[in-house]
Amino acid sequence: MLECQRHLFDVPREIAYFNCAAFSPYLLSVAEAGQRAVARRVHVWDVHSSELPHGADQARSLFGRLINAGADAIAVTPATSYGIAVAAANLELAAGQTIVVVEDQFPSNYYVWVKKAERAGAAMRVVPRPENGDWTPGVLDAIDADTAIAALPGCHWMDGSLLDLEAVGVRCRQLGAAFVIDATQSVGARRLDVEKIQPDFLACSAYKWLLSPYTLGFLYAAPHRRDGLPLEWHGGNHDPNQQHGTYSAALRRTAARYDMGERTNLTTLPMACAAMEQLLAWGVGEIEDTLGILTDRIAGEASQRGYTLPVREHRARHFIGITPPGGVPEGLVELLAAEDVFVAPRGTSIRISPHLHNDEADIDCLFAALDRHVPC
Repeated sequence: MLECQRHLFDVPREIAYFNCAAFSPYLLSVAEAGQRAVARRVHVWDVHSSELPHGADQARSLFGRLINAGADAIAVTPATSYGIAVAAANLELAAGQTIVVVEDQFPSNYYVWVKKAERAGAAMRVVPRPENGDWTPGVLDAIDADTAIAALPGCHWMDGSLLDLEAVGVRCRQLGAAFVIDATQSVGARRLDVEKIQPDFLACSAYKWLLSPYTLGFLYAAPHRRDGLPLEWHGGNHDPNQQHGTYSAALRRTAARYDMGERTNLTTLPMACAAMEQLLAWGVGEIEDTLGILTDRIAGEASQRGYTLPVREHRARHFIGITPPGGVPEGLVELLAAEDVFVAPRGTSIRISPHLHNDEADIDCLFAALDRHVPC
Protein backbone atom coordinates (compact mmCIF):
# COMPACT_ATOMS: atom_id res chain seq x y z
CA MET A 1 0.00 0.00 0.00
CA LEU A 2 1.10 3.56 -0.69
CA GLU A 3 1.02 6.31 1.89
CA CYS A 4 -0.90 9.48 1.11
CA GLN A 5 0.99 11.41 -1.57
CA ARG A 6 -0.60 14.80 -0.95
CA HIS A 7 2.84 16.40 -0.73
CA LEU A 8 3.33 15.70 -4.44
CA PHE A 9 0.18 17.66 -5.34
CA ASP A 10 -0.93 21.21 -4.55
CA VAL A 11 -4.20 20.25 -2.85
CA PRO A 12 -4.71 22.36 0.30
CA ARG A 13 -5.72 20.54 3.47
CA GLU A 14 -9.16 22.16 3.50
CA ILE A 15 -9.98 20.82 -0.01
CA ALA A 16 -11.57 17.37 -0.25
CA TYR A 17 -11.28 16.72 -3.97
CA PHE A 18 -12.98 13.51 -5.15
CA ASN A 19 -13.51 14.21 -8.85
CA CYS A 20 -10.50 12.62 -10.58
CA ALA A 21 -12.77 10.69 -12.94
CA ALA A 22 -13.58 14.10 -14.44
CA PHE A 23 -10.26 15.98 -14.10
CA SER A 24 -7.31 14.90 -12.02
CA PRO A 25 -5.18 17.59 -10.35
CA TYR A 26 -1.70 17.99 -11.75
CA LEU A 27 1.23 16.66 -9.83
CA LEU A 28 3.69 19.38 -8.91
CA SER A 29 6.25 17.64 -11.13
CA VAL A 30 3.82 17.79 -14.07
CA ALA A 31 3.18 21.50 -13.56
CA GLU A 32 6.93 22.11 -13.35
CA ALA A 33 7.51 20.15 -16.56
CA GLY A 34 4.91 22.33 -18.26
CA GLN A 35 6.50 25.52 -16.98
CA ARG A 36 9.90 24.42 -18.26
CA ALA A 37 8.39 23.49 -21.61
CA VAL A 38 6.67 26.85 -22.01
CA ALA A 39 9.84 28.72 -21.02
CA ARG A 40 11.81 26.71 -23.56
CA ARG A 41 9.25 27.45 -26.27
CA VAL A 42 9.74 31.17 -25.68
CA HIS A 43 13.27 30.79 -27.10
CA VAL A 44 12.15 28.86 -30.13
CA TRP A 45 15.54 29.18 -31.82
CA ASP A 46 16.87 26.67 -29.28
CA VAL A 47 14.40 24.02 -30.47
CA HIS A 48 15.77 21.78 -33.21
CA SER A 49 13.45 19.86 -35.52
CA SER A 50 15.51 16.69 -35.17
CA GLU A 51 14.48 16.34 -31.53
CA LEU A 52 10.73 16.78 -32.08
CA PRO A 53 9.82 13.07 -32.42
CA HIS A 54 11.49 12.23 -29.11
CA GLY A 55 8.62 13.41 -26.90
CA ALA A 56 6.02 11.40 -28.78
CA ASP A 57 8.21 8.31 -28.79
CA GLN A 58 8.89 8.61 -25.06
CA ALA A 59 5.17 8.99 -24.39
CA ARG A 60 4.39 5.91 -26.49
CA SER A 61 6.87 3.87 -24.50
CA LEU A 62 5.57 5.03 -21.12
CA PHE A 63 1.92 4.49 -22.01
CA GLY A 64 2.77 1.08 -23.43
CA ARG A 65 4.35 0.06 -20.14
CA LEU A 66 1.13 0.96 -18.33
CA ILE A 67 -0.85 -1.55 -20.43
CA ASN A 68 1.92 -4.10 -21.13
CA ALA A 69 2.48 -3.14 -24.76
CA GLY A 70 5.47 -2.05 -26.80
CA ALA A 71 5.94 1.47 -28.10
CA ASP A 72 5.25 0.29 -31.67
CA ALA A 73 1.69 -0.52 -30.60
CA ILE A 74 0.84 3.05 -29.54
CA ALA A 75 -0.41 6.07 -31.48
CA VAL A 76 -0.58 9.61 -30.09
CA THR A 77 -4.07 11.11 -30.40
CA PRO A 78 -5.92 14.21 -29.17
CA ALA A 79 -8.81 12.35 -27.50
CA THR A 80 -10.54 9.03 -26.92
CA SER A 81 -13.06 9.91 -29.61
CA TYR A 82 -10.24 10.23 -32.14
CA GLY A 83 -8.88 6.79 -31.28
CA ILE A 84 -12.34 5.24 -31.41
CA ALA A 85 -12.90 6.90 -34.79
CA VAL A 86 -9.67 5.29 -36.07
CA ALA A 87 -10.98 1.93 -34.91
CA ALA A 88 -14.37 2.48 -36.52
CA ALA A 89 -12.77 3.48 -39.82
CA ASN A 90 -10.74 0.26 -39.92
CA LEU A 91 -13.31 -2.35 -38.88
CA GLU A 92 -15.75 -4.08 -41.20
CA LEU A 93 -19.49 -4.02 -40.60
CA ALA A 94 -22.20 -5.49 -42.83
CA ALA A 95 -25.95 -5.10 -43.03
CA GLY A 96 -27.72 -7.19 -40.42
CA GLN A 97 -24.74 -7.35 -38.07
CA THR A 98 -24.64 -5.80 -34.61
CA ILE A 99 -22.41 -3.55 -32.52
CA VAL A 100 -22.56 -4.29 -28.79
CA VAL A 101 -22.39 -1.44 -26.26
CA VAL A 102 -23.66 -0.96 -22.70
CA GLU A 103 -26.46 1.29 -21.47
CA ASP A 104 -25.44 4.92 -20.87
CA GLN A 105 -22.05 4.32 -22.45
CA PHE A 106 -19.76 7.35 -22.64
CA PRO A 107 -20.47 9.35 -25.84
CA SER A 108 -16.90 9.09 -27.17
CA ASN A 109 -17.41 5.34 -27.56
CA TYR A 110 -21.01 5.51 -28.73
CA TYR A 111 -21.84 8.15 -31.35
CA VAL A 112 -19.36 6.94 -33.97
CA TRP A 113 -20.80 3.42 -33.75
CA VAL A 114 -24.36 4.68 -34.19
CA LYS A 115 -23.33 6.45 -37.39
CA LYS A 116 -21.39 3.45 -38.63
CA ALA A 117 -24.37 1.16 -37.98
CA GLU A 118 -26.71 3.54 -39.80
CA ARG A 119 -24.48 3.65 -42.87
CA ALA A 120 -24.05 -0.13 -42.96
CA GLY A 121 -27.66 -1.11 -42.21
CA ALA A 122 -26.46 -2.74 -38.99
CA ALA A 123 -27.99 -2.54 -35.50
CA MET A 124 -26.84 -1.30 -32.11
CA ARG A 125 -27.30 -3.87 -29.34
CA VAL A 126 -27.42 -2.07 -25.99
CA VAL A 127 -26.86 -4.19 -22.87
CA PRO A 128 -29.17 -2.94 -20.07
CA ARG A 129 -27.77 -1.94 -16.70
CA PRO A 130 -27.66 -4.96 -14.36
CA GLU A 131 -29.18 -4.64 -10.90
CA ASN A 132 -26.13 -6.16 -9.20
CA GLY A 133 -23.59 -4.05 -11.10
CA ASP A 134 -22.08 -7.01 -12.98
CA TRP A 135 -22.16 -6.14 -16.68
CA THR A 136 -20.26 -9.20 -17.83
CA PRO A 137 -23.05 -11.83 -18.14
CA GLY A 138 -25.27 -9.48 -20.16
CA VAL A 139 -22.39 -8.44 -22.43
CA LEU A 140 -21.36 -12.06 -23.05
CA ASP A 141 -24.96 -12.97 -23.93
CA ALA A 142 -25.22 -10.01 -26.32
CA ILE A 143 -22.12 -11.02 -28.30
CA ASP A 144 -23.26 -13.69 -30.73
CA ALA A 145 -22.73 -14.85 -34.30
CA ASP A 146 -24.23 -11.59 -35.62
CA THR A 147 -21.82 -9.39 -33.68
CA ALA A 148 -19.20 -7.59 -35.75
CA ILE A 149 -17.89 -5.25 -33.06
CA ALA A 150 -18.03 -5.09 -29.26
CA ALA A 151 -17.22 -1.49 -28.25
CA LEU A 152 -17.02 -1.35 -24.48
CA PRO A 153 -15.44 0.33 -21.43
CA GLY A 154 -13.41 -1.39 -18.75
CA CYS A 155 -15.74 -0.02 -16.10
CA HIS A 156 -18.78 2.20 -16.32
CA TRP A 157 -17.94 5.88 -16.14
CA MET A 158 -20.92 6.72 -13.91
CA ASP A 159 -20.29 4.41 -10.97
CA GLY A 160 -17.30 2.16 -11.61
CA SER A 161 -19.35 -1.00 -12.17
CA LEU A 162 -17.13 -3.57 -13.90
CA LEU A 163 -16.77 -5.62 -17.05
CA ASP A 164 -14.49 -8.65 -17.21
CA LEU A 165 -12.45 -7.60 -20.23
CA GLU A 166 -10.53 -10.85 -20.46
CA ALA A 167 -13.77 -12.86 -20.63
CA VAL A 168 -15.18 -10.49 -23.23
CA GLY A 169 -11.98 -10.82 -25.26
CA VAL A 170 -12.29 -14.60 -25.26
CA ARG A 171 -15.91 -14.37 -26.37
CA CYS A 172 -15.05 -11.97 -29.20
CA ARG A 173 -12.27 -14.20 -30.50
CA GLN A 174 -14.51 -17.27 -30.37
CA LEU A 175 -17.10 -15.55 -32.57
CA GLY A 176 -14.80 -13.48 -34.76
CA ALA A 177 -15.99 -10.12 -33.43
CA ALA A 178 -13.67 -7.12 -33.18
CA PHE A 179 -13.09 -5.82 -29.65
CA VAL A 180 -12.66 -2.06 -29.00
CA ILE A 181 -12.10 -0.65 -25.51
CA ASP A 182 -12.47 2.85 -24.11
CA ALA A 183 -10.00 2.59 -21.22
CA THR A 184 -10.07 6.24 -20.17
CA GLN A 185 -11.53 5.38 -16.77
CA SER A 186 -9.04 2.54 -16.21
CA VAL A 187 -5.49 3.13 -17.44
CA GLY A 188 -3.28 4.57 -14.73
CA ALA A 189 -5.41 3.48 -11.79
CA ARG A 190 -6.33 -0.11 -12.60
CA ARG A 191 -4.33 -3.15 -13.65
CA LEU A 192 -4.83 -3.68 -17.38
CA ASP A 193 -2.87 -6.06 -19.62
CA VAL A 194 -3.53 -6.03 -23.36
CA GLU A 195 -1.60 -9.28 -23.76
CA LYS A 196 -4.29 -10.99 -21.67
CA ILE A 197 -7.30 -9.05 -22.97
CA GLN A 198 -6.24 -9.00 -26.65
CA PRO A 199 -8.39 -6.11 -27.90
CA ASP A 200 -8.20 -4.96 -31.50
CA PHE A 201 -8.01 -1.33 -30.39
CA LEU A 202 -7.87 0.43 -27.02
CA ALA A 203 -8.27 4.20 -26.69
CA CYS A 204 -7.55 6.39 -23.68
CA SER A 205 -7.66 10.09 -22.83
CA ALA A 206 -4.85 11.38 -20.64
CA TYR A 207 -6.46 14.04 -18.45
CA LYS A 208 -8.10 11.72 -15.94
CA TRP A 209 -6.20 8.81 -14.37
CA LEU A 210 -3.02 9.53 -16.34
CA LEU A 211 -2.75 12.87 -14.46
CA SER A 212 -1.87 14.55 -17.76
CA PRO A 213 -3.00 17.49 -19.89
CA TYR A 214 -6.27 17.83 -21.72
CA THR A 215 -6.41 17.31 -25.51
CA LEU A 216 -4.05 14.35 -25.38
CA GLY A 217 -4.73 10.63 -25.66
CA PHE A 218 -3.30 7.33 -26.82
CA LEU A 219 -4.45 4.48 -29.02
CA TYR A 220 -3.30 0.88 -28.79
CA ALA A 221 -3.55 -1.16 -31.99
CA ALA A 222 -3.12 -4.95 -31.97
CA PRO A 223 -0.41 -6.36 -34.28
CA HIS A 224 -2.97 -7.34 -36.93
CA ARG A 225 -4.48 -3.82 -36.82
CA ARG A 226 -1.33 -1.86 -37.65
CA ASP A 227 -1.83 -1.86 -41.41
CA GLY A 228 -4.99 0.25 -41.55
CA LEU A 229 -5.70 3.76 -42.80
CA PRO A 230 -5.27 6.85 -40.62
CA LEU A 231 -7.80 9.63 -40.21
CA GLU A 232 -5.18 12.19 -41.23
CA TRP A 233 -2.44 12.20 -43.83
CA HIS A 234 0.75 14.01 -42.87
CA GLY A 235 4.49 13.56 -42.91
CA GLY A 236 4.59 12.28 -39.35
CA ASN A 237 2.65 9.10 -40.05
CA HIS A 238 4.58 8.26 -43.21
CA ASP A 239 7.91 6.53 -43.61
CA PRO A 240 10.32 8.43 -41.33
CA ASN A 241 13.21 7.69 -43.69
CA GLN A 242 11.82 9.82 -46.48
CA GLN A 243 14.04 12.69 -47.54
CA HIS A 244 13.05 16.33 -47.10
CA GLY A 245 11.49 17.64 -50.27
CA THR A 246 10.25 14.20 -51.34
CA TYR A 247 7.04 12.31 -50.77
CA SER A 248 6.58 8.69 -49.75
CA ALA A 249 3.43 6.67 -50.22
CA ALA A 250 4.52 4.32 -47.44
CA LEU A 251 2.89 4.72 -44.03
CA ARG A 252 4.76 3.77 -40.89
CA ARG A 253 4.67 0.06 -40.13
CA THR A 254 3.65 0.68 -36.54
CA ALA A 255 0.60 2.11 -34.77
CA ALA A 256 2.25 5.52 -35.27
CA ARG A 257 0.55 5.55 -38.69
CA TYR A 258 -2.58 6.54 -36.73
CA ASP A 259 -0.90 9.54 -35.05
CA MET A 260 -2.69 12.85 -35.08
CA GLY A 261 -1.15 15.78 -36.89
CA GLU A 262 1.21 17.92 -34.78
CA ARG A 263 1.69 14.99 -32.43
CA THR A 264 5.05 16.38 -31.28
CA ASN A 265 3.52 18.90 -28.86
CA LEU A 266 6.38 20.57 -27.00
CA THR A 267 4.26 21.41 -23.95
CA THR A 268 1.79 18.61 -23.32
CA LEU A 269 4.11 15.68 -24.04
CA PRO A 270 6.76 16.56 -21.43
CA MET A 271 3.95 16.98 -18.90
CA ALA A 272 2.38 13.63 -19.79
CA CYS A 273 5.75 11.90 -19.63
CA ALA A 274 6.41 13.33 -16.15
CA ALA A 275 2.99 12.10 -15.03
CA MET A 276 3.35 8.60 -16.46
CA GLU A 277 6.86 8.26 -15.01
CA GLN A 278 5.40 8.94 -11.56
CA LEU A 279 2.55 6.46 -12.12
CA LEU A 280 5.07 3.80 -13.06
CA ALA A 281 7.23 4.66 -10.05
CA TRP A 282 4.24 4.20 -7.75
CA GLY A 283 3.10 1.09 -9.63
CA VAL A 284 -0.40 0.79 -11.10
CA GLY A 285 -1.20 -2.20 -8.89
CA GLU A 286 -0.19 -0.26 -5.80
CA ILE A 287 -2.29 2.72 -6.91
CA GLU A 288 -5.30 0.48 -7.47
CA ASP A 289 -4.94 -1.28 -4.13
CA THR A 290 -4.44 1.97 -2.22
CA LEU A 291 -7.44 3.65 -3.82
CA GLY A 292 -9.37 0.48 -3.08
CA ILE A 293 -8.83 1.04 0.64
CA LEU A 294 -10.34 4.52 0.28
CA THR A 295 -13.33 3.39 -1.78
CA ASP A 296 -13.96 0.51 0.63
CA ARG A 297 -14.14 3.03 3.45
CA ILE A 298 -16.47 5.21 1.35
CA ALA A 299 -18.62 2.17 0.59
CA GLY A 300 -18.83 1.29 4.27
CA GLU A 301 -19.86 4.81 5.28
CA ALA A 302 -22.43 4.94 2.48
CA SER A 303 -23.88 1.54 3.39
CA GLN A 304 -24.30 2.59 7.03
CA ARG A 305 -26.44 5.47 5.81
CA GLY A 306 -28.60 3.31 3.55
CA TYR A 307 -27.08 4.42 0.26
CA THR A 308 -27.11 1.95 -2.65
CA LEU A 309 -23.89 1.10 -4.52
CA PRO A 310 -22.38 -1.67 -6.66
CA VAL A 311 -21.25 -4.66 -4.61
CA ARG A 312 -17.50 -4.87 -4.04
CA GLU A 313 -16.79 -7.71 -6.47
CA HIS A 314 -18.58 -5.90 -9.29
CA ARG A 315 -17.07 -2.42 -8.97
CA ALA A 316 -13.71 -0.89 -9.74
CA ARG A 317 -11.38 -0.17 -6.86
CA HIS A 318 -10.53 3.42 -7.80
CA PHE A 319 -13.95 5.10 -7.90
CA ILE A 320 -17.50 4.43 -6.82
CA GLY A 321 -21.05 5.68 -7.35
CA ILE A 322 -23.34 5.93 -4.34
CA THR A 323 -27.06 6.79 -4.32
CA PRO A 324 -28.89 8.18 -1.26
CA PRO A 325 -32.16 6.46 -0.29
CA GLY A 326 -34.23 9.33 -1.64
CA GLY A 327 -32.03 9.98 -4.68
CA VAL A 328 -29.52 12.77 -5.21
CA PRO A 329 -31.01 16.04 -3.94
CA GLU A 330 -31.14 18.88 -6.44
CA GLY A 331 -28.20 21.22 -6.07
CA LEU A 332 -26.25 18.81 -3.84
CA VAL A 333 -23.00 19.01 -5.75
CA GLU A 334 -23.02 22.79 -5.62
CA LEU A 335 -23.75 22.74 -1.87
CA LEU A 336 -20.84 20.37 -1.30
CA ALA A 337 -18.52 22.48 -3.47
CA ALA A 338 -19.38 25.52 -1.35
CA GLU A 339 -17.90 23.55 1.56
CA ASP A 340 -14.78 22.60 -0.47
CA VAL A 341 -15.95 19.03 -1.07
CA PHE A 342 -15.87 18.09 -4.75
CA VAL A 343 -17.75 15.16 -6.30
CA ALA A 344 -19.80 14.70 -9.47
CA PRO A 345 -23.43 13.78 -10.23
CA ARG A 346 -23.57 10.92 -12.72
CA GLY A 347 -26.90 9.38 -13.62
CA THR A 348 -28.67 8.51 -10.37
CA SER A 349 -25.42 8.40 -8.40
CA ILE A 350 -22.92 10.62 -6.67
CA ARG A 351 -19.62 9.62 -8.27
CA ILE A 352 -16.70 9.73 -5.84
CA SER A 353 -13.27 9.36 -7.45
CA PRO A 354 -10.24 9.82 -5.17
CA HIS A 355 -6.53 9.71 -5.89
CA LEU A 356 -3.37 9.48 -3.83
CA HIS A 357 -3.76 13.03 -2.53
CA ASN A 358 -6.80 11.85 -0.55
CA ASP A 359 -6.83 10.35 2.93
CA GLU A 360 -9.22 9.34 5.71
CA ALA A 361 -9.66 12.96 6.80
CA ASP A 362 -11.04 13.81 3.36
CA ILE A 363 -13.57 10.98 3.66
CA ASP A 364 -14.64 12.31 7.06
CA CYS A 365 -15.18 15.74 5.48
CA LEU A 366 -17.13 14.18 2.61
CA PHE A 367 -19.63 12.36 4.79
CA ALA A 368 -19.94 15.19 7.29
CA ALA A 369 -21.01 17.41 4.39
CA LEU A 370 -23.32 14.73 2.96
CA ASP A 371 -24.95 14.34 6.37
CA ARG A 372 -25.69 18.05 6.44
CA HIS A 373 -27.31 18.14 3.01
CA VAL A 374 -28.85 14.73 2.32
CA PRO A 375 -32.17 14.06 4.08
CA CYS A 376 -32.10 11.06 6.43
